[in-house]
Order: sequence, then structure tokens, then C-alpha cells
Amino acid sequence: MTTPAPSALAPPDRAILRVLLVDDHEMFRRRLREFLEEVQDIHVLAEAEDGRAAVRLAGELEPDAVVIDVAMPGLNGIEATRLITASRPSVRVVALSMHGERGFVDGMLAAGAAGYVLKENAFSQLVRALRVVTDGGTYLCDTLA
Repeated sequence: MTTPAPSALAPPDRAILRVLLVDDHEMFRRRLREFLEEVQDIHVLAEAEDGRAAVRLAGELEPDAVVIDVAMPGLNGIEATRLITASRPSVRVVALSMHGERGFVDGMLAAGAAGYVLKENAFSQLVRALRVVTDGGTYLCDTLA
């Protein structure tokens, strides 16, 4: 029998975080879902491959948080975040991107994102980012802070 990693154990006082994943790369999305589903207090409600689907699913499912890629074809993460946070102010958005340039970070934060994590840090910092933003805080990954 294996023992779960400490990061997979939910603190006893935490409610289940309901998350929507949005990324145009299916393989990355699938691996991210597998990773998050190992964490006891996180439940992935659904996945979307573009910004339009993200806006629709955020309205239908009312997740606690949306993890969204910034650079996607069609409706990008910045515009999708703007629409999601305007229609569902209680939904917390965490950007997950390979782009660490100031313009992308500032664009997401201005659109209403509460967090920004680089994909290179996704598996080490995303769970913490989700917990911080759903507790009302703001999170920037270590390499951006």
C-alpha cells in the first residue's frame, strides 16, 4: 500500500474545491486533471479546450475556480477571464501559461485573474495557488513574484 504525498492530503477544515480546467492542449489538460484529482480536496468538474467553452461551462457549472491557459486560439484566456469574472464575480481564476512576460501577467490580472502560474511550475505550485485564491488571496508563482 502506498502512502499519498503530503500535498495530496486535504487539510481537515478544507471544503472541496470545484475546478474547471481550460487549455487547448489535450495531453497537458489530461495530465493536469490526473494530477489535481490526486489531491483530496480538489474536484475537476470539467475541461474546456477554448475560451468560448470556458465561459459557457463557468456559467453552467459555477466552479469555485477556473485554471485557464492564456494563449489559446479564438477567444484567448484574457478575454475569457474578463467575461467569466464579469458574469460570475465569485469564481476565482488562475492563469496557467508558458508566457511569463509582464504583458501577459498584467493582462490576466487586469481581466480579473487572482493568480498566475507558469506551466513549468504547474505541478509544484498550482495546488497552493488554487487554495490561496479561493481563500480570497492573490497568487503569483515564485518566478514572477
